[in-house]
Amino acid sequence: MRFINRQPGRGGRWLLALLPLILLVLVYGIASSARLADNPDDKLLPGLTQMADAMGRMAFEADKRSGDYLLWSDTAASLIRLGLGLGIAALTGLVFGVAAGVFPLLRAPLSPMMTVVSMVPPLAVLPILFIVFGLDELSKVMLIVIGVAPILARDLEQRAREIPQELFVKAQTLGANSWTLVLRVVLPQLLSRLLVSLRLMLGSAWLFLISAEAISATAGLGYRIFLVRRYLAMDVILPYVVWITLLAWLMDWGLRGLNRWLFPWSEGGRT
Repeated sequence: MRFINRQPGRGGRWLLALLPLILLVLVYGIASSARLADNPDDKLLPGLTQMADAMGRMAFEADKRSGDYLLWSDTAASLIRLGLGLGIAALTGLVFGVAAGVFPLLRAPLSPMMTVVSMVPPLAVLPILFIVFGLDELSKVMLIVIGVAPILARDLEQRAREIPQELFVKAQTLGANSWTLVLRVVLPQLLSRLLVSLRLMLGSAWLFLISAEAISATAGLGYRIFLVRRYLAMDVILPYVVWITLLAWLMDWGLRGLNRWLFPWSEGGRT
């Protein structure tokens, strides 16, 4: 059998998925043990025990200054900002994507504008956001919106333009008006794509969030990472990076499950 036609079984799929992670942990453990053997005070590659102790303090010991459990308060602050940013970006991207993708009169001004806006590096406008919206939560949320919404809008516009014109002709023949076309023909096609696009943009959204928190915040995962870096606290930084990765993966998994549940046909499932 040719290699291109070989399919892993259920157990083999799990093993292949975990293999890179196992190898990464193994390589890190060997490198960390070698450095700590030469210098027990080395902070560059802390041991797994050191990281577990540090995360235990962050998660289960109240901070003496604030009284908060820092890991959970940082996680809550970041997830609230991320959720608001992605929610507003999804709604904005859907509205502009439908408008530009379905209505030619709106496409003429909107499509070039969305193309130009999507090319602006979001981090380059972060100082402007701080000046306009201040250093509080709004500027961080708006950075996510500005970074994600134009990409979503362009993707949804393209998907809307790919809908066969025959569907619009048939719907109008049956008496559908423009509003009915959007609700009954366009949205069912685009909502599934919106969830897929959100999954693809999760990494960028986290990047924008961490960048904003690193510059101006009093709580959040990005704030904590850049706060402890001055102490070379790799035993906190590395677990925080792993925690952010896990949260992003869980969000991706949740969006994929939601897509399968609401739109089983989108991945070839049974309706």
